[in-house]
Amino acid sequence: MRKTKIILVLKAMGSVVKFNYYIIFLHLSIAFLLPVHLVAAEDPTTIYTRQDSLRGSLNPFRTCYDVYYYDLRVMPDIAAKSLEGSCEIFFTLLEESDSMQIDLFESWKIDNIKFSTEKGQAHYRREGNAIFVATPASIKSKKRHSLKIVYSGKPAEAENPPWDGGFVWDKDQEGKPWIGVACQGFGASSWWPNKDHLSDKPDSMRISITVAGDLMGISNGKLESVRRLRANRKEYRWFVSYPINNYNVSINIANYAHFSEIHRGEHATTELDFYVLQENLPKAKSHFRQVLPMLDCFEQYFGAYPFSRDGYKLVETPYLGMEHQSAVAYGNGYRNGTLGMSPSEPGTWFDYIIIHESAHEWWGNTVSCADLSDMWIHEAFTTYAEALYVECLYGYDRAMEYLGPYKKLVLYDRPMQGDPGVNKAGSRDMYYKGALMLNTLRHIVDNDSLWFGMFGYMLKEFAFKPTNYDDFVEAISDFLKIDLEAFFSQYVQHIYIPQLVVEIIVSSDEVMLHYYWQSDVEEFEMPVWVDFGTGEFEKITPDTSSKVDIRPRFDPGKFRVAIDRFFIDLDVNIRYMAED
Repeated sequence: MRKTKIILVLKAMGSVVKFNYYIIFLHLSIAFLLPVHLVAAEDPTTIYTRQDSLRGSLNPFRTCYDVYYYDLRVMPDIAAKSLEGSCEIFFTLLEESDSMQIDLFESWKIDNIKFSTEKGQAHYRREGNAIFVATPASIKSKKRHSLKIVYSGKPAEAENPPWDGGFVWDKDQEGKPWIGVACQGFGASSWWPNKDHLSDKPDSMRISITVAGDLMGISNGKLESVRRLRANRKEYRWFVSYPINNYNVSINIANYAHFSEIHRGEHATTELDFYVLQENLPKAKSHFRQVLPMLDCFEQYFGAYPFSRDGYKLVETPYLGMEHQSAVAYGNGYRNGTLGMSPSEPGTWFDYIIIHESAHEWWGNTVSCADLSDMWIHEAFTTYAEALYVECLYGYDRAMEYLGPYKKLVLYDRPMQGDPGVNKAGSRDMYYKGALMLNTLRHIVDNDSLWFGMFGYMLKEFAFKPTNYDDFVEAISDFLKIDLEAFFSQYVQHIYIPQLVVEIIVSSDEVMLHYYWQSDVEEFEMPVWVDFGTGEFEKITPDTSSKVDIRPRFDPGKFRVAIDRFFIDLDVNIRYMAED
């Protein structure tokens, strides 16, 4: 591995801020698998601006209202790479306020803002990407109202989607337009006006896309209608009947071919729709056969597909993929693994993008965090779901084989939990470290009936109700009847995993073992399975104070810890006592 240090100098609030970064150069087969290209060094200097707070915090101008419905209409001008649109925001005013904060990047022109109860335009002021709309006297608290924003401009283009958010303006093999958008982290307000905070999901929404010629406009939810307009244009109207994260809202435009299927699950029947480029139709019909067994497996572990009314879609996109609710973005080139490769053999037996992004329908789209700092809830459970898919089809041992190489991909750069209130996610370790953390917890529980029951409980407890670290950890602890506060704090809120320190002192007739956890969390305690040279594992429960275990003499080289089941560091030291 080779590290190259880069100093990024940015101007923020009139001062110069330096960030130290390292680009990690790995073997090609591993490098592109990392869901990040620029990795922050440990403890980088971070300065947050007012824009970070406006975007990430729940200030009174946001908490004063609750959005229950969006009506979004967009009409892209493909030649100009621009867009005209409107969004009517239906909300309940929870408490009186002289202003409401709406979010829309400052690069957009606001053509009109109007409350439904008023004849004239609303008064507003802009502060960067935030719009503060003055609430008129007609807007009463505890009542439902609506506000419509008409806007136009050019959306940001993504340089490296989906990691770098924005629009992608591409073409298919026939030269016809092929357009997609992904905005997780970057912000839904980069292309449509909304309350851009994860804590407020609308109960439902409508998305209308106007396209020209033989192009299709595909979005989230269920297709309500295709309406023909003047000048050889059509309007595709979609209705989302479930709460939805704003970054999950997406549009896809292309000369798509369409085919469909039905998934008859144990608890629900779901329509499956596939939208792919015309030239890829034959291979898509073959490759997407993975979807039915995947849905069966996830239903077995997590319960019924959570958006059955809206259906399930795979939509071919000009970028790798994204978990857009009921319209999963797919761009993996009809290959297994990630772009045809995987760090493990079982990873080559399925298409990573289909499995991972679809698992987000349960973890991320149904169970969601209320602040970007807790995005680990989405990614840890979804990455672990990949291993459960392997286990479902190929067995437990293959699932452990699948997870094993993930240990080498953990960066240990920052905690998995980010800084709250400033739109800051934690380390990309939330993927690999997060999955390995959950595999560790499974073996702490050591009761698969209880373990898999926990998934169903959490999905029911937090369905469509954005949650936070404290409530989520408390709910898991309550269900499993284990105090997991120290466990989650060590793995999620700190950079490093716990280290089991073992000192083995061998004398002529016995072996004395001293062992303890070295951790960031005081009074950390966690069971682990070890083999004291007998060939069988048994459970011990170290804490941060040294414990002593005396055993009849055995070959210390046969001492083992079940590190395939527990994601821990291990420091074993052996000493021999000289005979008198």
